[in-house]
Amino acid sequence: MTPSPLPRQPGEEPPSRRGRRPEAIEDHVGATHRAWLEPVRSRFFASGLTLDDLVKLSGYSKARISELLRGKGYYPGWEITYSVVRALDIPVWPLRRLWTAAARDANKDDTWIHKRIHAVQVLEPEQPPVAHRGFKEAMRHPYTAYARTLLQTDRRAQWVVAQAFDILWLGWDEAVSNSNMPRHAWRMLRSRVMLRAEHHPDGHPDLRPAAFFTVAQNRIDDLDARFAQIDRQADFFDAVARLPQDQMDVLVLRYLCNIHPDAIPNIIGLTPAMTHTLDHHARGALEGTYLRRDAPGGITPR
Repeated sequence: MTPSPLPRQPGEEPPSRRGRRPEAIEDHVGATHRAWLEPVRSRFFASGLTLDDLVKLSGYSKARISELLRGKGYYPGWEITYSVVRALDIPVWPLRRLWTAAARDANKDDTWIHKRIHAVQVLEPEQPPVAHRGFKEAMRHPYTAYARTLLQTDRRAQWVVAQAFDILWLGWDEAVSNSNMPRHAWRMLRSRVMLRAEHHPDGHPDLRPAAFFTVAQNRIDDLDARFAQIDRQADFFDAVARLPQDQMDVLVLRYLCNIHPDAIPNIIGLTPAMTHTLDHHARGALEGTYLRRDAPGGITPR
């Protein structure tokens, strides 16, 4: 005779009918792979489906689906990834771009990538939600300017920003339900930039290369004077990078990216009062040693 189940204790959750969730993502999985794997896992957990359900919908075995959701073993082909993506009703095109970028980071060559992609039926390109398109149009310039300051090249900056917008598209429903969507999006963009930026051993980003690209030093004809100016500005940019991250972001956007101060609150998702306070404290930390106030338009490096 089968014993009756023990009664639940007060506050104890009822037994789950969903089955065991996949284990955590493997430690070796890199940031580019996680960029698409984490949204896929989040959609799966929110879907109410079990692994068995996903097996039936995708046509792949439980072992292979489990490995894909954990990032275990070899980098997954597009065929199985696509089958899971379609089963979970995730936008295909942004995820395919993220999958391709991660495949290259996994040392897969273009022949391997194209072969896997062409093995799957080609669908018409999807259009992101109208609100996403509007947000992307509004934020493309400040996001790219910020990324360029940290990453130094247009190509790297544009790649990271495009990746950020694709990730945002994958989780758009979650983003718009957030009480502060611009803040949510900014933190995500910043995290992608910082993953690609150079850092000092103590962890703060290395802004010193930006000293080579300032307008002021490009106007100096004398080589010795130019190198002296670069050295001074490198110290200044290093001091900026050591500020608390919100203070650094405000200074970078306003003084290095030339973003109008009235636009910055909406970009970083903070109130105008908070943004003004961050700017005030950041300038206060740098004045005297690194800044002077006698230049037209505000402050400049000494």
